Amino acid sequence: MKLKYFVGLVLAFSVASGCGILDKKSKKKDASAQAPPAKKKDGEMKAYAEVITKEAKSDTGLFQVHKIDDKFYYEIGDSMLNRQMLMVTRIAKTATNLGYGGENIDNQVVRWERFENKILLRLISFNNVASDSLPIFESVKNSNFEPIIESFDIKALSADSNGIVIDVTSLWSTDVKPFGLNEGARKQYKVSVLDGGRSFIKSIKSYPTNIEVRKVFTYKSGDAPSNSELGAISLEISNSMILLPEKPMTPRIFDQRVGFFSTSQVDFGLEDQKATRRTYIVRWRLEPKDPEAYFRGELVEPVKQIVYYIDPATPVKWRKYLKQGVNDWQKAFEAAGFKNAIIAKDAPTAEEDPDWSPEDARYSVIRYFASDIQNAYGPNVHDPRSGEILESDIGWYHNVMNLLRNWYFVQTAAINPNAQMTEFDEEVMGRLIRFVSSHEVGHTLGFPHNMGGSFAYPTDSLRSAAFTNANGTAPSIMDYARFNYVAQPEDKGVNLFPGIGTYDKWAAKWGYSVLPDTKTADDEKETLNAWILEKAGKPEYRFGRQTFNPIDPRSQTEDLGNDAMKSSAYGIANLKRIVPNLVEWTGENGKNYDDLGELYGQVLGQWRRYMGHVKSNIGGIYEDYKTFEQEGVVYTPVPADVQREAMSFISAQAFQTPTWMLEKEVLDRIEGGETLERIRGIQSGVLNTILDQGRMARIIETEAMFDGNAYGLLEMFSDVRSGIWTELNRSSSIDAFRRNLQRAYLERMEYLMTQEQQSVPAAFRSFYGLTAVDVSLSDIRPAVRGELKTLERDIKRALPRVTDRMTKYHLEDALVRIDNILNPKK
Repeated sequence: MKLKYFVGLVLAFSVASGCGILDKKSKKKDASAQAPPAKKKDGEMKAYAEVITKEAKSDTGLFQVHKIDDKFYYEIGDSMLNRQMLMVTRIAKTATNLGYGGENIDNQVVRWERFENKILLRLISFNNVASDSLPIFESVKNSNFEPIIESFDIKALSADSNGIVIDVTSLWSTDVKPFGLNEGARKQYKVSVLDGGRSFIKSIKSYPTNIEVRKVFTYKSGDAPSNSELGAISLEISNSMILLPEKPMTPRIFDQRVGFFSTSQVDFGLEDQKATRRTYIVRWRLEPKDPEAYFRGELVEPVKQIVYYIDPATPVKWRKYLKQGVNDWQKAFEAAGFKNAIIAKDAPTAEEDPDWSPEDARYSVIRYFASDIQNAYGPNVHDPRSGEILESDIGWYHNVMNLLRNWYFVQTAAINPNAQMTEFDEEVMGRLIRFVSSHEVGHTLGFPHNMGGSFAYPTDSLRSAAFTNANGTAPSIMDYARFNYVAQPEDKGVNLFPGIGTYDKWAAKWGYSVLPDTKTADDEKETLNAWILEKAGKPEYRFGRQTFNPIDPRSQTEDLGNDAMKSSAYGIANLKRIVPNLVEWTGENGKNYDDLGELYGQVLGQWRRYMGHVKSNIGGIYEDYKTFEQEGVVYTPVPADVQREAMSFISAQAFQTPTWMLEKEVLDRIEGGETLERIRGIQSGVLNTILDQGRMARIIETEAMFDGNAYGLLEMFSDVRSGIWTELNRSSSIDAFRRNLQRAYLERMEYLMTQEQQSVPAAFRSFYGLTAVDVSLSDIRPAVRGELKTLERDIKRALPRVTDRMTKYHLEDALVRIDNILNPKK
C-alpha cells in the first residue's frame, strides 16, 4: 500500500491576468471611448517583463532565480508547486568558538503551495502518517495542519504561463527562525536581534535538484564567544533546498541489534491497538541493474553508483589516500551483492565541466577545510519519509593530521620506529588519512559508531601477527579502535590498524541487500530477523551503541580487546617506554619544546583513557539487545570478580602515585611548578568518576537483586578508602602527591553529602549513560557518613605514631575537614 505523507489543505485557484476577459459580442464598438487601464494596486500581478526586466541576472535550475539590483526572485514552475523539499541549514563559515564550518543547524521539509494570489511556504512534518486509502487518513491530516513560514504575493506569471514569480528577498535577508541560528545557540550567546545593517544575501544559485542560498548574518549578542567587544556574532549560513524524490524509496525497518542511523514517524494506519512509532534505517538507494542475475547470487552493479568527489582544494599528495578510504567500502557492498557500488573521483576541472559545483546536491564531496580544528565529520542528508540518503559532504579539516600524529605516537611509538618522530613520512600519514577517511565515509553510508566492536577480539590475540594481519585490531572500522597499543616490542610483524571488518560487511549486507518477492518494509522483517538470529552470540557481529559515560564496559571509545585490565596494563607498559624517549623523539635543533609538551600531555591523556576503560567495569551492566525468541536477558551486571579486579587495578595504577610520569628530563623543559597539580588533577578525575552517583546507584541495585553474589557499595567504598589512605595502616609519612589525592577524596565525599545528581532530561539519559538516583533518599549518604566515621577513627588511631610534621598537620587538617562534612556549621 502506498504511504502518503500529507500536510495541510492545498487550495489552488486559477488567476486571470489583465483587466477582464470579454467575448467578442460584448466588446464596445467605440474603442476611443474606453477608459485607460487602471493603475495596478500593490499586490496585484504585473506583466512578466515588468517584473523580470532586462537587467535581471538569471540562473536556471530547480527554480529560475533572478537577481535585479539587491532583490531576488524565484520563478517556480507549476510542476514544482506542492512538491516536498528538504531544507538543510548549515554554518558555512564561522568565527572562533562558534561551531564548525559545515556544521548542520537544522533540517526541515517544506512545500511551496498556491492560495489565490499568494504563494505559501509551509513547514511539513512526517511525525504522524497514515495511508491515504484508510478512513483515519482524514483525521491524521486534520490533526497535522502545517504552519506557514512565510506568504508571498505573486508578482507575475511566467512568460509561458506555466509558473509564477515571487520576491524572496525578505525570506533570506530577515531573521526567519527556522532558517537561521538555532534556539540553543541564541540562548547560549544571548542573541537579541538580527542586525539588518550588517546582514545580507551573498548569493542564490540554482541547480537541477537544489537551490543554494548563502547569507551573512550578524546577530547582536550579549555573550559573543569571540571578538566580544563588538557585542555581536557574524557567520555565513548556507540554506540548501533539495527536491525530494517524487516516489519515496521503500524503507527498511530499524533493528537496534544492527547499527544504523534512523528516522522515525508515528504510523496511525497500522493494525496495532496503539499509536505505533515506526523507525527506518538511513541508507542510500541501491538497486541492481540486472535483478535476475542479482537474485541468482551474482555480483551486480547498482543502477546508480555512490560517488564521492575530492574537493579541488585538497592538497594533491593526500587525495589518493582519501580515495582509498572511500574505495575500501567496495568489499562491504560486495557482501550485499553489489560490485562497483561506491567509488571516489577527482572533481572535474572547470575545463572538463564548467557547471560542476560542490554545492550541487547531485554531488557528494569530501570538502577540505584550511582550519586548525582537529576533526573530520561524515554527515548525510536523507529523506525523512524513507531514510534514503540523498547526498553527503564529508568535512575534512587540515589539522586532523595533528590529531592523527598524536594518536599514532602515543599508541604505537613504543614498538614502531615510524611513529618515533613529530613529522611522519608521507606514506605513514597517508595511511592514517585513509583510516579516518574510511571511518567518516562509513557514517555517510548510514553507519553510526559501533563501540562494541573491539571487545570481540581477545586481548592477547592483538599481540599476534597472524591474527592482526588477518583481522585488524577490531571487526568494525566504525569503532573508535584506533591503533594497536596492546602489542609489545617483542611482538614482531603485528598489524597496528583497523580496517573494514567482519561486522562492517555484515551490517552492509543486512542494510543494503535487496530481498526478492518483497514490496513493503514489513515483507522484509522475517528474513532480516533470521539473519540476525543466525549471528546472535557471535561477538564479532555484536553492535554496541555509543554512550557518553559507558554503562556497558564492552562498548567504549578508544579501547581494544576483551579484557580492559590486561589491555590497559599492556598500554601503560608502552607509555612507560615512551616517556624516557620523549626528549629524543621530539628534539630538533633550533626548535622549542612545544611538541614535547604536547606529546607529554597526550601520554597523560592516553593513561586517562586506560583508567576509563577499567573503571567502567565497576558498577557496569552488560547490554545485549534481544527479541522474544532469543534466550537470556538483555541486562546483566558485570561479574563481581571482574569489578573487584578493576578496582584493584585502579588502586595500583591510579591511587598509587604514577611516578613513571615524573620524568625530570621532560618536566624541566616544559613547565615550572605545575607537576603536583597536574598529577592531582588526573588522579582526582579517576576518583570522581568511580564515586559517581549513577554508578553507585547501579551497585546498590545489583546488590539488592543478587544478595551476596554482588560487588556491594560498602565493599567498593572500603576498597577506595584503603587504596587512598594506605599509609594509616603503617603510620608512615605521606608525601605531597598522596596528600593531594587524600584531600581530593575528602572533597568528593563532601560533594556526595551535599549535592544531588546533575539533572539531565530523561530523553538524553540513555546516551549520557546516566542512571538516575535521588541521592538524599538512597543508601549513598549513609554509606558516605559511615566511611567518614571509619576514616576519622583510623586517623585518630594513627596520629600518635606519626613523626613526620607535614604528615601530622595534614592528618589534623583532615580531621577538621571530616568534622565539617559530618557536622556542617549552620
